[in-house]
Amino acid sequence: MSDMMENKGVVETTDSMYFAPLLPWQQELWSQLTQRVLTSQQSLPHALLAAGMQGMGKRAFVWRFVAWLLCHERDRHPTGACTKCESCQWLKSGTHPSLQVLPIACMPTGVDHADNTEKLSSKATDKKNAKAVSSSTLKIKVDDIRALQPFIYQGGQGMRICVLDHAEQMTVAAANALLKTLEEPQAQVHLFLMSDAPAQLLPTIKSRVQQLALQTIESTVAVDYVTQALGHTINREAVSTAAIEQLIQLANGAPLAAIAMAQAPWYDKRALWLTTWQALRSGKRSSVAASDYWQNQLDVKEFIQLSEMMLLDLRRVCLGLSALQNDVNLTAILDVYQPADSGLVAFASSLQEGKTALQQNVQEKFVYDKLMQELASL
Repeated sequence: MSDMMENKGVVETTDSMYFAPLLPWQQELWSQLTQRVLTSQQSLPHALLAAGMQGMGKRAFVWRFVAWLLCHERDRHPTGACTKCESCQWLKSGTHPSLQVLPIACMPTGVDHADNTEKLSSKATDKKNAKAVSSSTLKIKVDDIRALQPFIYQGGQGMRICVLDHAEQMTVAAANALLKTLEEPQAQVHLFLMSDAPAQLLPTIKSRVQQLALQTIESTVAVDYVTQALGHTINREAVSTAAIEQLIQLANGAPLAAIAMAQAPWYDKRALWLTTWQALRSGKRSSVAASDYWQNQLDVKEFIQLSEMMLLDLRRVCLGLSALQNDVNLTAILDVYQPADSGLVAFASSLQEGKTALQQNVQEKFVYDKLMQELASL
């Protein structure tokens, strides 16, 4: 992933997970899949994979499609689940007998700002549950897959759907257990795998699923969507088409990620980050003073996000590539001073160490102090 944005509104309830408006760049794929189901000319693939970077809306698409497949009135509602039948009511209450989700933490439950990039939220990205949810919570273990077997093989119970989110988190044993299900498809049983890192999936898994074409978004469609969603302003400042295009480029072409970035508290502090770096490097400000100042500006996790973005562009320019950010004076600064590549690598390592420390409940002040010391030596 929240204060999740729809075209002009905010998602606030669980049922929005399943009944939200279709994203513009998903129209064609939606039509193709629903027509396959409605015309019965081609059966729906037994297993589908929604994969790719965050911010493309893959989870939004899958949950909407799951709701439509299960909807008792889908023949009369080709554009989305009816929201009123018994099946839709079960989804709203989170008690659908024909839907199983792994990990349990990823069952749609509400909204969360952290998952803006995927349009939908889950317990796995809910800030209220962030401390309780770790990477280990997202692990899909062999016992989890085995526990699905009775549901999958019960037979004669109508359509049944299994959703495996963060599928790359399957252990090897779990993936091997899943292979049996993929190799022996059951009538009316459909599996949906979702992954932000499909390269981490076992090749044997990827070879037995059909990937959904969700990754290609025309630039004009992305620009229009982001512009409409932001209402022509970023942090109350008028936004140009160039600024929108920069956001989309920084987000690797993912519109939802671009919107989340524009609304992130750190995005308008990129020039301030450069000023702090220069002040630290020249000795005009101490790392302690900088740490104290930034603790009043941003949550340390947000500062790490900001630093990762700035580090990305620093490395690009140092390698002779053009900067992605044209609204800050990064290139001018690097014309005067370029940090050593070893320093950039060390700072990147420090950012990762900071993330790990926060997961281990290290106090934010200590993480901030350490990062400012490292930034001063960059």
